[in-house]
Amino acid sequence: MTQPEMLALRMGLDIPDFDRDGYYGAGYGTMKPFHRIGSLLFLSGHVAQAGSEITHKGRLGAGLTVEEGYKAARRTGLNVLGGIRQAVGSLDRVKGIVRSLNFVVCTPEFEEVHKVSSGLSDLFVEVFGPERGLGGRATIGVMALAGGVCFETWVTVEVE
Repeated sequence: MTQPEMLALRMGLDIPDFDRDGYYGAGYGTMKPFHRIGSLLFLSGHVAQAGSEITHKGRLGAGLTVEEGYKAARRTGLNVLGGIRQAVGSLDRVKGIVRSLNFVVCTPEFEEVHKVSSGLSDLFVEVFGPERGLGGRATIGVMALAGGVCFETWVTVEVE
């Protein structure tokens, strides 16, 4: 079995420390970063943000490419990893990604939302391996998200 913490270190991933810096989601309204019920961890929304800066603003199909959306989803995935660490202390405690619900800001004609979300899913597979890192997934095209960000996800994780 892989050790996700060691892999993340070797990969040089820029995973935020929400215990040190605080969960950025509080800036979007009243919420807590996560809720745990037994072995299920429900993370609040995560977006493509580094510190206080949104890294990918705009709309897919009108100014943003699939590749840029993919990068936004991957940046969001790094924040999810930080959220998991905040909740349970270590990525090594992840038994599996249960599911992600992804939102992509796009034009009505844009039909490649699934390719954008792969930035998130691919990162999880790289860090946790296919057995633990590949969960169920749904992606929805939407008209707007807070702060102009182009991608947001809700993730449910099974933990030890």
